[in-house]
Amino acid sequence: MKKSFFTTAILSLAMISCGTTKNYKILSKSKTDTQGTVSFTQKGNTVTMDINAYKLSPGKHAVHIHEKGDCSAPDASSAGGHWNPTSHKHGKWEQGEFHMGDIGNLVADKEGTARLVFKTDKWCLGCTDESKNIIGKSIVIHDKEDDFHSQPTGNAGGRVGCVEIK
Repeated sequence: MKKSFFTTAILSLAMISCGTTKNYKILSKSKTDTQGTVSFTQKGNTVTMDINAYKLSPGKHAVHIHEKGDCSAPDASSAGGHWNPTSHKHGKWEQGEFHMGDIGNLVADKEGTARLVFKTDKWCLGCTDESKNIIGKSIVIHDKEDDFHSQPTGNAGGRVGCVEIK
């Protein structure tokens, strides 16, 4: 019985500790003061993204994954367009047609603080499936909200924050 308990405890600890976490700082873009952090954690087949953003204008701000992990341009244009490995139309996540870069909106309070926690099994951190792997992409926070209809960007406006996912 002791051996069984010990084996179960070791396996449970291994399962809890198995996972990958990556933490990033949000880079302000387009002459804004946008700040904050983004973390990605993968446990099993689920990736959790946790965005904590500060110094945004109050209201809704679209968040998308963009195709290139390059935030070097002052306006984040170097991040390219939305990540869309399946060539679907822009839309709202898991509602009709959407692409892998369609995340949704952050809602900043009157102090400009926003948090978004997003979980999916449609992404991975460093796997070999390029239709799921988000390493080498970027997170872009936009000036306006995503309307979930306008093609190809959801009429989300300029880019105020950027994170290179490495």
